[in-house]
Amino acid sequence: MSYTTVNNRQNNYSNPGRNRVQGSINRNRNNARPAKKASTLDTSLLVKEADHSMIEKVFRSDRTVKELPIDSKLRQALAAKGYERPTEIQDRTLETLLEGRDLLGIAQTGTGKTGAFLIPIIEQLLHNRVSPYALVVVPTRELALQVEDEFKSMAKGLGLYSACLIGGTNINRDLQNLRRNTHVVIATPGRLLDLSDRRAIDLRKFKTLVLDEFDRMLDMGFIKDVNRILDGMTQRNHTMLFSATLDKSQQSMINTILKNPVMVKVSGNSSADGIEQEVIRLKPGEDKFKVLQEMLSKNEFSKVLLFEETKHRVSRLCLKLNNAGIRADQIHGNKSQNARQSALKAFKQGRVQVLVATDVASRGIDVSDVSHVINYQVPQTHDSYIHRIGRTGRAGKLGKAYTFVA
Repeated sequence: MSYTTVNNRQNNYSNPGRNRVQGSINRNRNNARPAKKASTLDTSLLVKEADHSMIEKVFRSDRTVKELPIDSKLRQALAAKGYERPTEIQDRTLETLLEGRDLLGIAQTGTGKTGAFLIPIIEQLLHNRVSPYALVVVPTRELALQVEDEFKSMAKGLGLYSACLIGGTNINRDLQNLRRNTHVVIATPGRLLDLSDRRAIDLRKFKTLVLDEFDRMLDMGFIKDVNRILDGMTQRNHTMLFSATLDKSQQSMINTILKNPVMVKVSGNSSADGIEQEVIRLKPGEDKFKVLQEMLSKNEFSKVLLFEETKHRVSRLCLKLNNAGIRADQIHGNKSQNARQSALKAFKQGRVQVLVATDVASRGIDVSDVSHVINYQVPQTHDSYIHRIGRTGRAGKLGKAYTFVA
């Protein structure tokens, strides 16, 4: 069995409906459940050749990590992590942040922005060990855990401590951790405000604030929570705001958050321009799952992020893959935090080939070397699509994204 894809190599970009895939699909009518509203996304937007000039254009700093104006202990810690040169966002923001200037950083996940704000925070703490010092607010649990892991590895042996406050975990453990000496707190908005309401954490004590994935926070409806956090940080004197996009509708709020900021925008290597985007168009009656199986049987599909639209569909698809002998795990909102962490770890380490996910995994998760992103259904919005496919095509490598279209 073979399948073909729709792309724009033969002027199909403007009319992918003229193409057909040799494959199979059997839309199982037993699967009929109340589902999301059918996507109205223009499928011509899902077909695009990769811009190879973008792929090959990898930023290279003129200075090495050993030449950065930071404490020698921090330089050694970064070198131990394998850092040789700063990424573009790190290189262009370091001195600005060390001076205490507010920053608006426009950068995709995968461009090193976590290091961009953690390196100056750690540097400042090495000179003045204030506890607590910095508050890092992120939209998702997975991103919070990722940021904390990065902090721990960078600050290893430096006597600096963090706390990660996220939903889905035992709040009593958070209460216990906050009694300890903590320099950096990484948190999701809901759990942070819950602990603030319990008077377990005093927002007034923090001087530095990082709002990471700001556009995602607004998309997820955290605007009121963010405003409450800002109102509570009465001693805040340094703010860093990072966003993958800069929407005009966000500008007025950003202006109230930042004071005379420096704006740094980097294209990054997770841009959709460096991703080969193709549509797999299915004939009525063809077996969609068999087409997927055939794709996954190829060696090039080594680490695949597979998106479905609902939690139930994710669970069902993951089970079908496992029954077919394909190593797969799943991540969605109904999974416990421990289960989500375990699935992500297995995927990162290559113990599973496929991670099936809802949009909870489409942003804020930095998994290296994702070979392919596959949308099993057409995403609801183009924004969702862009964030999903941004998990592949990083560090100057070609990314590949496929979308099934019935």
